[in-house]
Amino acid sequence: MSAPAAPLLLVVDGNSMLHRAYHAAATGKLLDAYGRPVWALKGLVTSVARAAARLRPQAVLVGFDCAEQSARRAADHLYKAQRAEKPAELREQIEAAPALIRETALAVAVPPAYEADDVLASSAVLARANGWRCVLMTSDRDAFALVDEHTSVLRVRNGGLDESVLVTAASLPRHTNGVQGWQYRDYAALRGDPSDNLPGVRGFGPATAARLLMTFPRIEEAWEAIDSGRDADVVAVVGGRAAHHLGTAEGRAAVARNRRLMRMRTDLELPALDAMRLPVRLQLMREVLARRGIRLGPSLWALTGGDPPPPPDAPAPRQPARSAAERRRPQAGQLALF
Repeated sequence: MSAPAAPLLLVVDGNSMLHRAYHAAATGKLLDAYGRPVWALKGLVTSVARAAARLRPQAVLVGFDCAEQSARRAADHLYKAQRAEKPAELREQIEAAPALIRETALAVAVPPAYEADDVLASSAVLARANGWRCVLMTSDRDAFALVDEHTSVLRVRNGGLDESVLVTAASLPRHTNGVQGWQYRDYAALRGDPSDNLPGVRGFGPATAARLLMTFPRIEEAWEAIDSGRDADVVAVVGGRAAHHLGTAEGRAAVARNRRLMRMRTDLELPALDAMRLPVRLQLMREVLARRGIRLGPSLWALTGGDPPPPPDAPAPRQPARSAAERRRPQAGQLALF
């Protein structure tokens, strides 16, 4: 008899889901009774509910970026410096989201000076230490660095949750040109991340970075080859141009900077697992959402301890056959004739 599966913690990158919902439904522009935008908030709650229905977790945590300060920006003023100002309607919903989710009784984490990515990383460590499994829901590939036998990533893509893929330790290499989770930070450091204003090493894209790590599992091994006069070994894998730039002071500095800024905190203070447990009360959740003009009902079943709704094409349940005596017995609201 197999052992029961370990309990599951679902951790949601709240900012990632808000951005995706904002852009997916911006043309609809759902507003509440006061004219405030709520379509990204509704999309966030809907995505959490649908993920819970798919995964059936025992606990949920929604993490958000700290809006007031950034430890990474303080360490490097160019970090994310190229990003345009967010639209006012998106900013308003990002600011409202932590309080709204907290009022529904779902657990929330907003780490001072850090980001939702750090909540994901710290949650994965917390779950593993307590014998839990963990699924990290995000559209950000950086979470691939956290994938192991205990931790998977529900990667939400352009098609929304319908197009999401559950990336496990076994399937991760299919999404990363063969790179393992423990190598992913080096992979990302080599190719860079333009969305965070982190240039990579010149000559390295995803395929080149993956080829290097297939032969030299850690970048230090490639540097050792270059420094010991075995440049040809590196050139044979990535070509002369990429090998040259990898060995320069600029290339090494780019890797060091990217590793430092891409490293996620794993020691943040988080709510206790018991404080993240499901279910939450359906009536409370519906009332909180309704105050912001968000009407949701049956879709919340996995968060509130309900039963899954029947599929749309399910036949209506058959009524049990009634005996002749039961058919003659008057029903409520009827008069007996005999």
